[in-house]
Amino acid sequence: MWEQVQETVDYIQNKTNFSPEYGVILGSGLGGFTNDIEIEFILPYSEIPNFPISTVEGHKGALVFGNINGKKVVAMQGRFHFYEGYSMKEVTFPVRVMKYLGVTKLIVSNASGGVNPNYTVGSIVIIKDHVNMMPEHPLRGKNDERFGPRFVNMSEPYSRKMMAKAKEIASELNITIQDGVYLGLQGPTFETLAEYRMVKALGCDCVGMSTVPEVIVARHMELETFGISVITDMGDAESIDTISHEEVLEAARGAEPHVRQLIKELITQY
Repeated sequence: MWEQVQETVDYIQNKTNFSPEYGVILGSGLGGFTNDIEIEFILPYSEIPNFPISTVEGHKGALVFGNINGKKVVAMQGRFHFYEGYSMKEVTFPVRVMKYLGVTKLIVSNASGGVNPNYTVGSIVIIKDHVNMMPEHPLRGKNDERFGPRFVNMSEPYSRKMMAKAKEIASELNITIQDGVYLGLQGPTFETLAEYRMVKALGCDCVGMSTVPEVIVARHMELETFGISVITDMGDAESIDTISHEEVLEAARGAEPHVRQLIKELITQY
């Protein structure tokens, strides 16, 4: 993989001559964040060597390079999921590329189902920790020490300093936020009632099908990481919303202006 990452990085650097500080991975319905970037380059995934192609509605499929108030940013407009048939190494490949483009801080966003009774559809949740219940691990196999250590310290997968700054910004902007623990499942089915009960019993607040692999790989390479989720449906022990992917996208778009504002200010101020 080392050679593939370097080949991809060389291609991107030759195309853009751009060294970003921040990497942003945009989840379902949150792709509009790229409108906040003073765009310098857009590279479709289909043109980038070794890059997978996003197959999910709401994930456009391009790397967007530019500036936010003087900070250099690369944003993934669409991510890759294990349930699409990609290996975990393919799912997390862009995070490794970001690292070698110059990224030191990673922001990941997603849409998730909520089980915390304090949440409602449209709640914005800062991810403070996660539980990994995906059937494959992105670091399984021979470890390449050039990327990071064999055993990764996951005591702080999400940066406490970035969380504190985000909460301060939310307060200043009058944006209501929650925090919570995210549980990662493979998907692509939405959860059953029993699975929602399991999520709650495990001490988690929301559940989704992404983010965890990317954060593990980011921490493998010592990227400072911040995660944010939009609650797009609610499930509890007695009932469950009838939910479609279109409704997930609609709920995410409803919260998108506040999420965009929060991420933009976090990048500007942190």
